[in-house]
Amino acid sequence: MNKLGIGRRDKVQQFITITGASEKVALQALKASDWNLEGAFDIFYSQSQVKSSADTRRLEELYNRYKDPYSDMILADGISLLCNDIQVDPQDIVMLVLSWHMKAATMCEFSKQEFIGGLQSIGIDSLEKLREKLPFMRSEMRDEHKFREIYNFAFSWAKEKGQKSLALDTAIGMWQLLFAEKQWPLVDHWCQFLQARHNKAISRDTWSQLLEFAKNVDPALSNYDAEGAWPYLIDEFVEYLTENVFKNKFMYKIREERNTLNAKGKANLFVYSETRRGYPLPPLIFMC
Repeated sequence: MNKLGIGRRDKVQQFITITGASEKVALQALKASDWNLEGAFDIFYSQSQVKSSADTRRLEELYNRYKDPYSDMILADGISLLCNDIQVDPQDIVMLVLSWHMKAATMCEFSKQEFIGGLQSIGIDSLEKLREKLPFMRSEMRDEHKFREIYNFAFSWAKEKGQKSLALDTAIGMWQLLFAEKQWPLVDHWCQFLQARHNKAISRDTWSQLLEFAKNVDPALSNYDAEGAWPYLIDEFVEYLTENVFKNKFMYKIREERNTLNAKGKANLFVYSETRRGYPLPPLIFMC
């Protein structure tokens, strides 16, 4: 390892710290991924020996610690205890990532198969190993492909059993959690729009298409195609932005410029109105 540059030595050390693997295994995974750290994690955790290294007996003991006394499931109280044991807030997005690894069918529930199989799939058989794996699970949200998988998983996971749509309040909470990671600038406006204009459950189509909208459409809507095949709710959101958010920012910009010009004694109403000709559309002002 001494022959490696500083950057690669750091990656080897990070890999060993997070996975607990040997230096030899770390080097093999990193070389196979062309020194991409997240790619190396994927290679490492997809290997069968990692899965088999998790002690089933210890996983059974962990499951029994958290399962409900009256049913063969881990329910809300057990998940709260688990969060306390690994020192994370129950609202932390890492719990969504963990649920994704477990392929959990429902929020706030883990079946025995989901819990044991999910932890085993990422080589975890103790609380210590789970705590050590948290940084890796957080890093998965930065991977575009995994983020999409987790985002789509969240819809089924968060909706009520037997329902096809996701309750609006739940959807808003999930969007605020997920888009905090991707830092979509319009998420608060989207949630406000839904509460003011929609106030209904969210369909799977709207859920999945919003991610495409957030990913592909500029926050200023400069590349928004009104003829595109967006769900009607997203088209209505664009109208809402144009009529309310962008228009208000546009008028605020005009008032600010008028005040600046008047303070300098350089403008009258006629001159000012002439200077507004050819002013960019509100979406461009929004980007200022």
